[in-house]
Amino acid sequence: MLTIIDKYILKRYLATFTVMLLLFIPIGIVIDVSEKINKMLENKIPFLDIVVYYYNFTIYFANSLFPIFLFLSVIWFTSKLANNTEVIAILSSGISFSRFMRPYIIGASIVSVFVLLMGFYIVPAASEGFNNFRYTYLKGGGKEAMHGNNTNVHRQINDNEFIYVNSFNDVSKTAFNFTLEKFKGEKLVSKITASRIQWNPKDSTYTMYDYTKRTLGELDDKIEKAPEKKAVFTFDLEDLTPVVYIAETLSIGKLYDFIEKERKRGSGDINVYLVVLYKKISVPVSAFILTIIAVAVSSMKRRGGMGTNLAIGIALAFAFVFFDKIFGTLAEKSTFSPLFAVWFPNIAFGILAVYLLRNAKR
Repeated sequence: MLTIIDKYILKRYLATFTVMLLLFIPIGIVIDVSEKINKMLENKIPFLDIVVYYYNFTIYFANSLFPIFLFLSVIWFTSKLANNTEVIAILSSGISFSRFMRPYIIGASIVSVFVLLMGFYIVPAASEGFNNFRYTYLKGGGKEAMHGNNTNVHRQINDNEFIYVNSFNDVSKTAFNFTLEKFKGEKLVSKITASRIQWNPKDSTYTMYDYTKRTLGELDDKIEKAPEKKAVFTFDLEDLTPVVYIAETLSIGKLYDFIEKERKRGSGDINVYLVVLYKKISVPVSAFILTIIAVAVSSMKRRGGMGTNLAIGIALAFAFVFFDKIFGTLAEKSTFSPLFAVWFPNIAFGILAVYLLRNAKR
């Protein structure tokens, strides 16, 4: 059962966190508008699209920076408790520091579950709208940049078939210098080549130009040629070069399936997708770690008052974000383990949390 003190602290925990979000999100929107207003006017973006963009921006921004908001909000109201000698009064009444932490842990659990569910189902849709707007309206050559490197694309589309295209144009849905090889075990069975292949949305077919199919036989090969030929394939041309932020736009179930499919295809961006997957779990867990650190740092009454606690808190918060960004980038751009990279900030700050908590108990 929650006591009066538990309810009091829990209410302050959730209320301060909510106020922190409501305070900083409008500031973030104002800064973003001031940076992008010229491009919005130049591109004559419809007002409704801008409204939808800032709805998605709010969710995306809040999810990205929620650990900092949570950390600073806990330091803020706990420092006020300490300055008002409320913490001393609570501990002097016979309540242990571990028991004092209980409403904080309950609050962290509520926030973590909320952030976890948002990350699984709500944030992906917001991320898609946010990034689509940026690449469509705000970035020069954004529509082409959405697909990253779309030249010399090699893909394994199933256990037996491999695709190669020299380049891919997303606007016209056309791939150039197309090759499709089919194997049986390690033996090449057939090979299709075309100077270009175009997607036909009306009948869900592909048109190949300068088509050649070579079927390998035991004694001789069979060659089939045509200037133009329609066919039905099981792959999607857009799957050859998915948008660079595709992993951020998928719900948890679809993300698992997408990663498995890309792993079979031998995708070079698999680490990028794994970082997104692992962060969906690691970010909510950070709520517990940062809450413990915040309470341990701010529950003591200091000479500098709240200013000192906030200064320490801001330094620790930005150190956490720094490690999170650095190790995430290392995993995406190198052979560094994505799992270790994503969880390292939580591990490092978890050790720090245990150390600070033991000192605070004393």
